[in-house]
Amino acid sequence: MPAAKKKSRPRREYVARASGKEVPLRNHAEQALQDYFASLNGHRPAQLYDMVLREVEEPLFKAVLQYVEGNQSRAAGILGINRGTLRKKLRQFGLSA
Repeated sequence: MPAAKKKSRPRREYVARASGKEVPLRNHAEQALQDYFASLNGHRPAQLYDMVLREVEEPLFKAVLQYVEGNQSRAAGILGINRGTLRKKLRQFGLSA
């Protein structure tokens, strides 16, 4: 009997809504990066990965916490992290109560 093939799941796009139109979150990120590069006036960016994480992580945690009305267990589940990591990040960003 041949081994069963694992079905690959199609990649889900995360969708935001702008003016009633669906716009993938990815497009927002790409546009923000294009705008950032355009603003450099020929200068080379440095440590872009770390900069992007610093810029995105705190608003991500704020938005998720607001969405779940402060429920840290639900927030951790949505973010795909454990509650201990969530609490550490909340302290890091000064978001803990």
